[in-house]
Amino acid sequence: MRSTDIRTGIAAVRNLGILAHVDAGKTTVTERILYLTGETHRRGEVHEGTTVTDCHPQERERGITISAAAVSCAWNGHRINLVDTPGHVDFADEVERSLRVLDGAVAVFDAVAGVEPQSESVWRQADRHGVPRIAFVNKLDRAGADLDATVAAIRERLHPAPLAVHLPIGRESGFTGVVDLLTMRALTWDGGPDGDDLRHGPVPDGLRAEAGRRRALLEEAVAGLHPAALEEFVEHSALSTATLAAALRDLTRSGEAVVVLCGSAYRNRGIEPLLDAVTAYLPSPLDVPAVRGAGQAGEEERAADPEGPLTALVFRVNVTASGRLTCLRLYAGTLRKGDTVLDAGTGRTERIARIMRVQADHVELETAVAGDIVAVAGVKAARTGTTLCAPGAPLVLEPAVTAAPVVTVAVEARRSVDTERLAVALARLAEEDPSLVVRTDPETGQRVLSGLGELHLEVAVERIRRSLGCEVTVGRPQVAHRETVRSGVTGHVHRHVKQEGGAGQFAHVVLDVAPPAGPAGQEEGEGFVFASTVTGGRVPKEYVRAVEAGCRDALAEGPLGGHPVTGLRVVLTDGATHPKDSSELAFRTAGRLALREALRACRMVLLEPVAEVTVTVPQEAVGGVLGDLAARRGRVRGSAPARGGTAVVTAVVPLAELFGYATALRSRTRGRGTFTTRPAGYAPAPAAAAR
Repeated sequence: MRSTDIRTGIAAVRNLGILAHVDAGKTTVTERILYLTGETHRRGEVHEGTTVTDCHPQERERGITISAAAVSCAWNGHRINLVDTPGHVDFADEVERSLRVLDGAVAVFDAVAGVEPQSESVWRQADRHGVPRIAFVNKLDRAGADLDATVAAIRERLHPAPLAVHLPIGRESGFTGVVDLLTMRALTWDGGPDGDDLRHGPVPDGLRAEAGRRRALLEEAVAGLHPAALEEFVEHSALSTATLAAALRDLTRSGEAVVVLCGSAYRNRGIEPLLDAVTAYLPSPLDVPAVRGAGQAGEEERAADPEGPLTALVFRVNVTASGRLTCLRLYAGTLRKGDTVLDAGTGRTERIARIMRVQADHVELETAVAGDIVAVAGVKAARTGTTLCAPGAPLVLEPAVTAAPVVTVAVEARRSVDTERLAVALARLAEEDPSLVVRTDPETGQRVLSGLGELHLEVAVERIRRSLGCEVTVGRPQVAHRETVRSGVTGHVHRHVKQEGGAGQFAHVVLDVAPPAGPAGQEEGEGFVFASTVTGGRVPKEYVRAVEAGCRDALAEGPLGGHPVTGLRVVLTDGATHPKDSSELAFRTAGRLALREALRACRMVLLEPVAEVTVTVPQEAVGGVLGDLAARRGRVRGSAPARGGTAVVTAVVPLAELFGYATALRSRTRGRGTFTTRPAGYAPAPAAAAR
């Protein structure tokens, strides 16, 4: 195939994710896309457990997405690689890893609930990765659905410029279609309750004036954001359809605006225009900046060139009894069946045995080119975040950041004969999901599993039970505490002297330890600052770096309970060396021991992880819910009435107090209450062990 043909094919690729709060309808949108594009011949339903992307038994039983699932389909000459991401906060790391390899996204919102807490969280994740988005307001057929209210919530909480290009036809159960404000045509689905048949027609008489008004407002908003559109608007007081569409494409790809569409995925209404918007507004791999990474000669760029050196990033690993499937995003080059590739991080080579298109039924390919998202078999050791590249042109791409685990449980096999099988199952889990951490407690010898939340660990343990076919014992969940400095010490002196024949070790350091300038309880990795004020060369620069490394070593265990230490500033103020016995090792040891001693002299505070909780309950249950949150040491931030006789309560609650909260809330509200959580950092624990 000629190079121009390949590049044309890359320009027709769209790599996008479906993002939303849990139960907003992400998986249903994905299933309708697969059905309309001909990838499936039966509409999968979440409540029936027949969806393609929610393929794990637990996903079908719980009715939620747990693992990001990639599928591929074709629409109007475009290849769409689609990733259905989880909406629950405990699986936010799956969203992070997916966004790392995506070029665009569709954010799905519930037309009744509007912008929900996890909708906001995934939106911010997409902001960090610079992923352009379009919005789809779903469930317009439900009672209480309101497109305008949802658009207003998007403007207030997420983005200053949401641009609605649809006007609904009918309300709630009478919703039958939309007016496309670009073409000024009505799109209706009148094939019955399933809305199979899309029909194009004129705007209904009763909506003509409103559609004209909204088209004028859309033109004004676009002209205020896009210079070329502004010129035409000033000259003609209106925008042509072509100019409007081109401006919407530019504004979406630059992130200056968000196109908003609407529909009802369950009723199969609004999916066709959504697919058209995906192909029209979201970028192809050729439209996004070249990927950057660490090469042999420093930082390098690799554009989406099929003739360039192979560069691919692993974003998902699926380990089963029948083999290992590795999902890749190709950024540059061409991958062929049978190729040998290099793991840039470890230097290990791997052979690509098979290449598959990620579809409902995997279709084998002979080659994959830059811009593709594919699954490969034969890669034995590459983990999530690994860069695979051409052996002659190594490059390491930055992987997605993995969140630190906050909840821990001890896991043991009930029968001793299953101990080894449990170890294998835990290792497989950690390989598939980097946010799960497995370690052995040095004091008890127990295997300990750490994750991002109670549900995260509950799902992981259930997977172990099913894969082993035997029972395991799980200890009570425990949270990951931290320690921080409330008040420090100055001028702490430590001399490290060791002489055992031959060259010895000598290091003299003086440290000041204090809380950081920012608030206490910062996230791990953000709360340690090291500086040196030593003058006159009393401590050479290479030894200063060794002291900093030693101090970082000391942060692993604090004096209160052996928890990691965060939130402190260490200043090396003085020191001394020996002409023969001083070395980097000596100063690193001195830094570690000095900071440990200094922390014992400081006033320390124990920190515990806290979560922001949003509870939606009937108005009559608000009092009981507020009292329960107070009993759980929660700090209520606000309570506001919502639609449908409900109220929304927001509070910050210690994570340790939220174990079992779902059952308690259902009991207090007769099953009508719901809640969501998201991490809110760390806060001082009650009766903190401080000195």
